[in-house]
Amino acid sequence: MTTEKKQGSLKSTIAVSLTNYLDAGAIVAGASGLTLWQNYLGGPGVITETHLGLLNAISANCFGAAIGAIIGGRLADKYGRKTIYTYNMLLYMLGVLIVIIASNFPMLLTGLLITGISVGVGVPASWTYISETSEVGNRGRNIGISQLAWSVGPAIIFLLGWLVAGPLKESVHSLGAFILNTSDEASLNLFGNRLIFCILFIVALIAWLLQRQLNESQEWKEAKQVTTSKKRENSYKTLFTNVINVKTILYLVGIYLTWNFVAGAMGFFMPHVYETAGGLSNETANFLQMFMWGLTALFSFVGFAMLADKVNQRWLYFFGTLLGVLAWVVLTFVGIKSTAALWSFVILWGVHAGFGVQAFYALWASELFPARYRAAAQGVMFFIVRGLGAIWSFVFTGVFAAAGFYTAGVLMVILMLVSLFVGVISTPKTQGKSLKQITKERYGEENV
Repeated sequence: MTTEKKQGSLKSTIAVSLTNYLDAGAIVAGASGLTLWQNYLGGPGVITETHLGLLNAISANCFGAAIGAIIGGRLADKYGRKTIYTYNMLLYMLGVLIVIIASNFPMLLTGLLITGISVGVGVPASWTYISETSEVGNRGRNIGISQLAWSVGPAIIFLLGWLVAGPLKESVHSLGAFILNTSDEASLNLFGNRLIFCILFIVALIAWLLQRQLNESQEWKEAKQVTTSKKRENSYKTLFTNVINVKTILYLVGIYLTWNFVAGAMGFFMPHVYETAGGLSNETANFLQMFMWGLTALFSFVGFAMLADKVNQRWLYFFGTLLGVLAWVVLTFVGIKSTAALWSFVILWGVHAGFGVQAFYALWASELFPARYRAAAQGVMFFIVRGLGAIWSFVFTGVFAAAGFYTAGVLMVILMLVSLFVGVISTPKTQGKSLKQITKERYGEENV
């Protein structure tokens, strides 16, 4: 591939990766201010753990994204990857805007739901587009860059959360008092979180302007030109009647669902857990999350983008995921109130998340299906994972409220072990192969 094409691949990867930035940003922007929203809307007596579970369930973390994914995956295969990028960010901006002006629980719920749907619509198209426009030797690198964006987003959001709750608190309160014309402490504390959502709105606008200029995936164009009746059959029917598809879905959902139960709960509830079970301030909780995501961003690049195309992927997956298991073992069995355990957890999980399950799932999910229903397959899997994640959010908050952190932590360790063993046992052999070669080996010449 020419230098010009390689540069084009990298540029398109960066533009599309903003979708991942906004995905994770939407989740953690709500997470960083969860306790603040709770206090603003009436306190724990009015906004209970169940209410918080509902916010997580319909957000970009769970059911909102699930709905969007099942729609967006099919649309991306039928009308093209570029179609998604032409309109989807407008939906994201609408959801974020509603959150910014929210004054009650239903408004907050609606804003997070719309934002979540937009995130779900964009994710299958983004991973698919990145893989289809990458040269063979850099597919892992480009997916790694998208994961870098996915982790930089939370790092920046938690940095902002830490700043508005700490060093810049007085300035933010003064600005909030002027704009909102109020001296209510809960309103002023929440104002900083509203500013964070304003920043997401601006980034989404930039992403929309960049993504509208992308060229359509050549592989999608070629798939659309095939006119045999087999190629035109219903993609969802094919997904669930083809044995190879079913096995692939079970494998990928197996590693991603169990991991996502852990990471999803962490992404939305961890600052709240730090504050309630660990007794930390909102400022300290956001600082810990900021540091963790900074490590994730670093190792998304040095641990995955730089290595995924060059080293044995089974061993890389094993080592990366093992760190995630150890993180929860330390936090659960040493204790969340231990400073040493808390920092060990932050470091271990931060490194793990850079080249663990999330990155490999994004890579393999975009490689293992034929082009004609590649995005739809990812949409189905994302729907399953985020949909069940919505249910899990209620389970997690229920266990946390009723049985305490230790029991919730033990569940996390078990889930991580399942993800580790399933992933290592059945690691696919796609490294160094083109998408067409992978499809031919798995499905036969007629499906290329």
